[in-house]
Amino acid sequence: MSVFFIADTHFGDDDIRRYENRPFKDTDEMDRVIADNWNRVVSEEDEVFLLGDIGDVKSLENLKGKKFLIKGNHDTMTNEEYRTLGFCEVYDRPVIFESFWILSHEPLYVNRNMPYANIFGHIHNDPAYRSVSSRSRCVSVERILYTPISFEQIVSEVKKEDERESNE
Repeated sequence: MSVFFIADTHFGDDDIRRYENRPFKDTDEMDRVIADNWNRVVSEEDEVFLLGDIGDVKSLENLKGKKFLIKGNHDTMTNEEYRTLGFCEVYDRPVIFESFWILSHEPLYVNRNMPYANIFGHIHNDPAYRSVSSRSRCVSVERILYTPISFEQIVSEVKKEDERESNE
């Protein structure tokens, strides 16, 4: 079993497709590519943490894996409604994963002196935020090629950044 992360799918949302300059001709293509990418890397036994802003929930039914939701600012249904759609668990607030990683929709302030790192979404392509630092990793779909990213890859990228920043 592997663990994956993804945020800001915004299934069915043509506004976000245009606002974020997503490289798709329409929302059908966008939704299909994200779902195909998801199902290509995720197996039924894997866990996927969706860090908010799902969009059209009908798209969830064909996505592989055990799904967990950290609600984003566009996720307005009740937790029970999301559970009936197939989420194993739904969280209204950030959660701690593996005793070190804070999973949240919006980025949280963390620094090298804190005992945590942050995996987040929400910011899409905002250039004010880096994709990866020694204490954070953004998993907005625009930054992960519209494909869930594995926890192992996140750990590796953050470790490399930590080493690079330590040498500066």
